[in-house]
Amino acid sequence: MGFAVATGHALTTEAAETALRSGGTAVDACIAAACMAFVVEPVLAQPLGGGFLMLAPQTGPATLLDGFVQTPRQKPSEGDLDIGSITVDFGTATQDFHIGPGTVAAPCLIPAVFEAHARAGRMPMVEVVAPAVAVARQGHQITAMQAHIAGLVTPILKADPVVAALHLDNGAAPTPGTKHANPALGDVLEVMALEGPRFFTEGEVAQALVGLPGGALSALDLQRARPIYRTPLSVERLGHRIALNPPPSLGGVQIALGLNALDHLPDPGEMAQALAGVARVRAELQLDLDPTNAGRALDPALVAQLRASLSAHKAAVRGTTHISVIDRWGTGAALTLSNGEGCGRLLPGTGIMPNNMLGEEDLVPEGPTAWTPDTRLASMMCPTAVRGPNGALTMLGSGGSARIRSALTTVLVDLVDHGLGLAEALAAPRMHVESGDLAFEDLGDEARRTALLRDWPEAAIWPTPDFFFGGVHIAQQARNGAVSAASDPRRDGCAVTG
Repeated sequence: MGFAVATGHALTTEAAETALRSGGTAVDACIAAACMAFVVEPVLAQPLGGGFLMLAPQTGPATLLDGFVQTPRQKPSEGDLDIGSITVDFGTATQDFHIGPGTVAAPCLIPAVFEAHARAGRMPMVEVVAPAVAVARQGHQITAMQAHIAGLVTPILKADPVVAALHLDNGAAPTPGTKHANPALGDVLEVMALEGPRFFTEGEVAQALVGLPGGALSALDLQRARPIYRTPLSVERLGHRIALNPPPSLGGVQIALGLNALDHLPDPGEMAQALAGVARVRAELQLDLDPTNAGRALDPALVAQLRASLSAHKAAVRGTTHISVIDRWGTGAALTLSNGEGCGRLLPGTGIMPNNMLGEEDLVPEGPTAWTPDTRLASMMCPTAVRGPNGALTMLGSGGSARIRSALTTVLVDLVDHGLGLAEALAAPRMHVESGDLAFEDLGDEARRTALLRDWPEAAIWPTPDFFFGGVHIAQQARNGAVSAASDPRRDGCAVTG
């Protein structure tokens, strides 16, 4: 049997492919790709961020490894925290972000990486990280997509002169083709491979993170930063078993609610109403304020209420990246990573910008000091495994912050209900509903446009596929071993099979 890889960058995909051709597993390939993403997708992924890994063995149920972030055990006084506010202009709207050492949550990603490697890796970690180490030291050419992303968050990257010197060109976003190197990060990855996760939880990286002036983390916070195995949330649709990220995270619950409420082959209007209904349930249950309510979103009464709403209707745009891999043994791994937008500070001697998860409005909606101590934060990220009625395995996930739920719901319906091929499903137009407002891609389907504008006359229309609507990357293996992969052109994706 062959292998399949889909990621958001050609070098990220190449790192995974190298691991697989060297006899590595899907987990080895995911780790190799993640380390490369730290180097070539630095705004979207960093070692001091968080992520979720869905593991799907050749036979048996999938498992979700939660490697997201944890709030500090104790909350310092606000006067002791270094927290700043930055306004980012996205062209159609502006958004305020909180950055600074006081916004850094305890990262669990590297412990999760090593836990997954111990469970399902085959290659020595030194060999797994070697491609990323080499590129970090030698440099790489910045792509148009990465230049665009850097342009969006330039106010964050220029908030500190050390960060600006590493990631910007005289205070401006680098132009495509600019060579970028980060040898300090290469050194860190190389030492990490030798010393293991302790380098990040107790060693020099941990000490540097705790030593950031104005931060909230303690040495004990990092020592206790551990990944958590969780049983995926399971949804059945037309004979397909879909494994999603379970509570306390929010993305999987909302995708499950939408899929449970939608009839077979929903039309565009029904899809938009379903996404609006999911957003309404999210608001009514105050999931952003209290993620422990997530399980209530799948209460049969709520699902029935949403289905009734859709029946009545019939009568009448975060820094995230994703990696999907299936190896030659039929094992799947899907890893979604995020660093928020980054805290705007560089950890001395590491080339790493830590996360700003405590400053993320989606995660801490009442403000950057309103978090509950010693709590695993929720997330929209949702790496997904689908086992088809014919035994085919599909691994997928998306970047895109709040748009993740819409992107994955739409693509899953296109794959499962409409039977589209991988590339067709990714090319199909997307939509998203937030705060009662619809945004949709209009790619020339007049009937679809008319139907959506009938119910949403003030909808925001995007004339081309856009970065805003997420970046879904898919790897698939058929029951007979044939493999396929596709990556989202909205996010400069790259897919290979072998």
